[in-house]
Amino acid sequence: MISVKFHEGGLVSLCDSGLLGKHFEDAKQELHVTERFYKGENFSQKEIILVLQEASSLNLVGKKVVDIALKEGFISKKDILIIQGVP
Repeated sequence: MISVKFHEGGLVSLCDSGLLGKHFEDAKQELHVTERFYKGENFSQKEIILVLQEASSLNLVGKKVVDIALKEGFISKKDILIIQGVP
């Protein structure tokens, strides 16, 4: 499942639900996948595509959601950072 949370100003955070509450870091960067920022409602792939179309700004974490965004053309490979193997 993918968790979707809407924030003020058009920002939408989407993450693979299994990553909620986890922490990732490497030599240059770190990421806290906090429930406060990322936990929202679980959406289907069809619903996620609609969200991606409407959002003015996106924050994506996880292979599933990043793969959807890539496949649908919302992001390109140059837009992706990888931290401990997590896009």
